[in-house]
Amino acid sequence: MESSAALGPDPRLPPVPRPRRLDPASLAGALIFLAIAAGALTIAKWSPYGHKLAHLWSTRTWTGSDVLAKAGPAGAAPSLSGAWAFTRAYFDSVWKALVAAVLIGAALQALIPQRRLLGLLARRSDWGSALAGGLLALPSLMCTCCTAPVAASLRRRGASTSATLAYWTGNPVLNPAVLAFLAIVAPWQWVLTRILVGLLLVFGVTTLVARWAAGRGAQLPRPAAPAEAFELRAAPAAFVRSLARLCLTLLPEYLLVVFLLGLFRGWLFPLGADAAHWAFLATLAAVVLGTLVVIPTAGEIPILLALSAAGVGRGTVGALLITLPAISLASMAMVARALGARATLAMAGGVAACGLLGGGLLAILGG
Repeated sequence: MESSAALGPDPRLPPVPRPRRLDPASLAGALIFLAIAAGALTIAKWSPYGHKLAHLWSTRTWTGSDVLAKAGPAGAAPSLSGAWAFTRAYFDSVWKALVAAVLIGAALQALIPQRRLLGLLARRSDWGSALAGGLLALPSLMCTCCTAPVAASLRRRGASTSATLAYWTGNPVLNPAVLAFLAIVAPWQWVLTRILVGLLLVFGVTTLVARWAAGRGAQLPRPAAPAEAFELRAAPAAFVRSLARLCLTLLPEYLLVVFLLGLFRGWLFPLGADAAHWAFLATLAAVVLGTLVVIPTAGEIPILLALSAAGVGRGTVGALLITLPAISLASMAMVARALGARATLAMAGGVAACGLLGGGLLAILGG
């Protein structure tokens, strides 16, 4: 795995000058990128979630199923048939978003000049960069795994660690569609906990992780300066290369990790109705295991509704409310090359800590 310092501007270097004029080639590239992103997100996210929101508003009842149940019940022994059933169900839920993600990631690398991207995301402080990355994430509405290809592309184009981490975690944790779903079918305390702890995670913890990783990172050669000119005629070939790289390097390991998580679902996520008797141990298990398990967008909602109905404690529900959507072992595998193992693992620790905070806050608020 490569260190994060190898794939972005050295923090000791002066900020990249922001271009004052948008030349015709850069403008055309930006417009093509926006068309690709808007089209992909409309098909994969905006239109389906608009219909889902309208249905929920009229019925006030969540109709989606728990995708983890496809792998077998909590505590079940590993099963190849269960792993395959889970993998199929999971990809049935996310394949459109995953296609959108690799298209957007490839278009980002091919069509957006590096100086323009840095001008958008690079700020004077890590917190400012995290704020820019987190705000950029809000329209995407993606789960953590589908966000990973875009986050990796951002980092490879020179975005700071804090901006990349905020984009990666902001998508699933502060997803406006999921917050709206929760507001309709879950207690208001769940929504408040998700928003408060989510803001801390996306804009605060990412900044701390970025600073820690930079302070501990290896000293590597200084990266090359961004290219001065953008050539639109070279964009199609660059897009194909970027798309092939994303598909060949990220998707196979993604598929493998998802299959393995389905195979060991019973051991990795043993929380079921009997977790109501685990007391504080259930919250600790939720903090750790929720950080590893992979779910599609809004996949936490049926899980949490079922656990709450079974009498599982609010601390456990609050922990899973944060950890289940935020990151997963599969998404960590996909971003680790771009972010570096140190920053990736530190972010996992930050998510677990916020999960514990979420459990405590929901226990206090009730609901």
